[in-house]
Amino acid sequence: MAIRFQTKKEIVAEVNETASKALSLVIADYRGVTSNDMASLRAKARAENVNLRVVRNTLARRAVEGTEYACAVEAFTGPSILAFSMEDPGAAARLCKDFAKTNEKFEVRGLAVGGEFLGADQIDRLAKLPTRDQALSMVMAVMLAPITKLAMTLNDIPGQVTRVVAAVRDQKREAA
Repeated sequence: MAIRFQTKKEIVAEVNETASKALSLVIADYRGVTSNDMASLRAKARAENVNLRVVRNTLARRAVEGTEYACAVEAFTGPSILAFSMEDPGAAARLCKDFAKTNEKFEVRGLAVGGEFLGADQIDRLAKLPTRDQALSMVMAVMLAPITKLAMTLNDIPGQVTRVVAAVRDQKREAA
């Protein structure tokens, strides 16, 4: 079905705006995936703040021009679904990886992050990134560790004194 020129311009503008705000991009081939499965993928994507778009490859190439995802134009072949992570760089990678486990026909072609294109075999690299909350908790644990260690050390001093006094008492009792 032919798309009017004005509609094409609007699609390119929308995808370009999304790409300029996104943190990462995953490109996948969705050929053969049922509409019910695609609906469940879209629902999961909305829940994880991942923007999914099915766009013609020529329009997708124009849309990513001038963004850090211009490196991914080689992967725009055949039917493609674009998954843009909007808040968490690993969200789209985790979503597509999990979906591909349950749907054999869904195939990840590649991903782009920080102006670098990675092959589909590198999806674990991005999918294993911690979420923002996980990263913050890791940083807080690292910041809290020295304080905890100091408190434990200071708390142990009276215990050490008590054990030394008890040992001296026991020695004097044995000597007497």
